[in-house]
Amino acid sequence: MFKLVIKRPLFRFLSFSMVCQTLSLSVLSSKGGDVLGAIRCSLIFLSISVISACQAEPKMLASPVTGYNHTSANINSFSVNGAGGGNLGPHEGGGSQVCCGSIPRYWTPGIRAIVEWEKDPSPREKIKRDKYGQLESGDYQRHAAGYTRHKVTVDIPKYDEPGSLNVHFLPCDQVRVSATGITPGHPGYPYNFPMNMSEPKTCPGQ
Repeated sequence: MFKLVIKRPLFRFLSFSMVCQTLSLSVLSSKGGDVLGAIRCSLIFLSISVISACQAEPKMLASPVTGYNHTSANINSFSVNGAGGGNLGPHEGGGSQVCCGSIPRYWTPGIRAIVEWEKDPSPREKIKRDKYGQLESGDYQRHAAGYTRHKVTVDIPKYDEPGSLNVHFLPCDQVRVSATGITPGHPGYPYNFPMNMSEPKTCPGQ
């Protein structure tokens, strides 16, 4: 059996609409009706309609965060607009999502993303272990001293349908971010980076 379920705010909205319609019909059918009351009721009804339309479509949307590491380094951790991402090994990414960042429902020029990350440039370097198989604290501290931290602000390219916040880590500490509903590798996605990108021995400015 079909069952109509009306939430309380919507029920109040519909009830008020019926009252206004009834009052308007009363005014039309009687010479001495409360015309001013009908006008007031109609104005309030219009205001509620506008407010309801705004509430039904939020300006910001929750968006899962996905990372793509196109380099030989390890991305120990990262965040985009304050939303944290996971650890990314060399040439890894796209396999998991972390909730959640936020993006505008509709793209407008000037939308940007702030990306922060910690990088291990030598993830394959051997770290000494003690007789119990645990990393030696001193040798680990030596290795961790080589970690680097970065922060950049990048533009988010135009999207028609919002999707996940995809963060692409490129050689020489370059980053690109997209927020489209199109999946990487499919037509219409703004970037086409291979996962295993060639890396220069020396980056510009270093």
